[in-house]
Amino acid sequence: MLYRFGFFVLILGVFWVPCRAQKRDKSEKYIDAYKQYLSAACPIVKDSIRHFVYFSRNREEIIGHPLLRHPMFTGAQIMYSWRDFEVQKGKYDFSLLRQDYEYLKKFGKKIFVQLQDVTFNPKNRAIPDYLLTEEYNGGDAFQYNDAGEPEGRVAKRWNKKVRERFALLLEAIGREYDGKIEGINLQETVVGVGSKRDTSFSEQGYLQGLKENMLALKKAFPKSVTMIYANFIPGEWLPWEDKGYLRSIYRYGEEIGVGLGGPDLMVTNKAQLNHALRLMHEGQYTVPLGIAVQDGNYFGKTGEEKEDRGSGVRQNLVPLLYAFAKEFLKVRYMFWADQKPYFEEDVLGCFSKGR
Repeated sequence: MLYRFGFFVLILGVFWVPCRAQKRDKSEKYIDAYKQYLSAACPIVKDSIRHFVYFSRNREEIIGHPLLRHPMFTGAQIMYSWRDFEVQKGKYDFSLLRQDYEYLKKFGKKIFVQLQDVTFNPKNRAIPDYLLTEEYNGGDAFQYNDAGEPEGRVAKRWNKKVRERFALLLEAIGREYDGKIEGINLQETVVGVGSKRDTSFSEQGYLQGLKENMLALKKAFPKSVTMIYANFIPGEWLPWEDKGYLRSIYRYGEEIGVGLGGPDLMVTNKAQLNHALRLMHEGQYTVPLGIAVQDGNYFGKTGEEKEDRGSGVRQNLVPLLYAFAKEFLKVRYMFWADQKPYFEEDVLGCFSKGR
């Protein structure tokens, strides 16, 4: 018995090592892709990519901003919440958007709307109050992080009645601004929700909800660019647990004419590389692709945690990020976060001022 057990262990060891290597390699297919762009350098000259400065909800920061007179920037991407626009059920107020649109227009710049139906603080809501009723099953749900702590709220995209109200909002915006604004994007597909915490949630229901929102967006904006930030889908984790969810969003976007992309251009992060970045790179698309360089991406992170405030000796990642987005992802749109001091020092310092 000992001999047979020892022989089994020996054989298992022979096959286990290459199996482990194969498993590791599968998730690291593009882990070194960024290295071919390490030689990228400033200046970055004007080309076919349309560059926007991303202000999140800090819309007042566009006043007097350097983008207004810089030839490399098409305009500003600004986030507005659902409740900003629908002040009461069926009553819409687009005064914030109107102010920003008119201001940018004076400088020959465009606006790209990011429509928010999620928040990243559990105390804040993005949806109108009338949705917080039994008729709409509460309207939104908590999002939870990996530690099981609430970290925000998301509209119940998987609820038919909530989607119907969202579609009406899109129609109302489109009636006034389709063809005037550069584009409009839905927020990222990743949500920290599951059926264990919200029994109304299901993976298939959520996936179908995303697609119906995409179709409603395209119908409301046949002229302006439409886009969804498709980065992760609850219930799968690529490449190991591939249920076809995220891939189906990319196929559907191409089918109906909705652009595709995501937040967080993190060129060494395996999670990003195995999801949105992989699907953007491997697909053949006629719809526009877009990528956002958001807070933290300027130093290889996401968010503002452990932020490098700029020592004067740090590496400027902007040339690398730009080259990766242009050559590896083949994007048509880039959205650069107005994060200090990186935007002023790295982006403006690298972007050519010549036409």
